Amino acid sequence: MRNMMHRHLGKVVAGAAVALAGTAALAAVTLPGDAGAAGGGSRAAVAAGPEAQTGQVRPGAVERAPAEGREGIGRDPLTDDEIARAQALAAPPAFRGATEDVRGRRGPERLTTDLAELGPDETGRADAPRRANVSFYDYRSDAYVTKTVNLATGKVEKTDSRHGVQPPPDRAESEEAAGLLIAAPEGAGLRKDYKHATGKDLTGPGQLAVTGFVYRGAAEGPAPEKLRACGQHRCVRLFTKVRNGQWIDTRRYVIDLSARTVGRLD
Repeated sequence: MRNMMHRHLGKVVAGAAVALAGTAALAAVTLPGDAGAAGGGSRAAVAAGPEAQTGQVRPGAVERAPAEGREGIGRDPLTDDEIARAQALAAPPAFRGATEDVRGRRGPERLTTDLAELGPDETGRADAPRRANVSFYDYRSDAYVTKTVNLATGKVEKTDSRHGVQPPPDRAESEEAAGLLIAAPEGAGLRKDYKHATGKDLTGPGQLAVTGFVYRGAAEGPAPEKLRACGQHRCVRLFTKVRNGQWIDTRRYVIDLSARTVGRLD
């Protein structure tokens, strides 16, 4: 029994020593440089190794990214070549001629391109096809369009067009919304705040960092008459910031990108 107690006590003492050693190591890393013992440099320097003691740091090495193949395998993310091919296949000339982007130009506003999910009977198959879902917003018809492209055959296998569906805006849409707000009478406060913050006139969205989020009109609560079409129209609210500067609150303003008008929430 005495021997067993001695062995147990020895384990307890050893465990405590390890814990104390761990605490000392942590302290060595976190203490300031002048907190070490006198005459021997800082504990942090000793803990960090000879490079820290000499003040020299090895330069970082930048390695070239591995070459990306033209086609992914299995459930690999889409390659750049696959994304470009899927987008071209999903928007042939006839489709581009019948649609418009956020600036009214020929062709729809391209939003996202993602690897499509497999069907129930395709999961786990080594020869499962790779497909891409390419989504657009057509400002001519106010429709959210998604096309599923088979990357092996080059065929568009499915087209889904919906009205009243509003995915998050892309960067071009957010910047266009900011430009409309800046130019509108409702943007007077934004222009004034920018002038106050920078001493310069605000003339375009490139002077701001903007993030857009969708406004769905009556689906989010009572909406002013001017914004009742939002939800069917493409409407955006903005978080607005001076580039490398302060935030300017523009959340009360809603930009109807379909009608190219600006409204204000009460």
